[in-house]
Amino acid sequence: MSDLLIALLRAEKPQAVFGSHNTAGDATILVAREHLVDVMQFLRDDPRCRMEQLIDVTVADYLEYAPELRGQVSPCDADNRFGFTSARLPRFEVVYHLLSLSLNHRLRVKTFAPEDDAVVPSMCDLWIAANWGEREAWDMLGVRFEGHPDLRRILTYPEFKGHPVRKDYPLRGYQPLIPMPELGHYTDQENFR
Repeated sequence: MSDLLIALLRAEKPQAVFGSHNTAGDATILVAREHLVDVMQFLRDDPRCRMEQLIDVTVADYLEYAPELRGQVSPCDADNRFGFTSARLPRFEVVYHLLSLSLNHRLRVKTFAPEDDAVVPSMCDLWIAANWGEREAWDMLGVRFEGHPDLRRILTYPEFKGHPVRKDYPLRGYQPLIPMPELGHYTDQENFR
């Protein structure tokens, strides 16, 4: 069924799809973010897809990731009209896992956001389950979900600076409400010398 979903999307939404793969039974489709809402609504509403459930929303940060490895996880069509290549994909990869309970199939949908415009449309109007996943992705990685009804931090506190799961977040990223540790406290103890 996975190959049928990919073929269906390529036939029905050719303007939106620029890559796909099916590895170990996991069907994955790459979609341009400007067509994401249209594709996701099609997946939810079309009787051949019936993706009733959004299982997960997550973001991967591919800063400093080897281009040849990126091509293995997100292979692009060589002739896509967006000009993407697997070696030149934007930094952030937003990943949605969809499930059709009635038809018993799954699909992974990926879209991309560049570092200087890390915004994708919210899926909350299609699946209420997107709410918390999008908040977590924004809080941890800084990808903003346009149209989200309540996009605020969910795992950190409101005054937190930055996004702690980004690959360029400083290892010693001290925050305004957390005092700097006193190093003298540790050097006084034998096991910390």
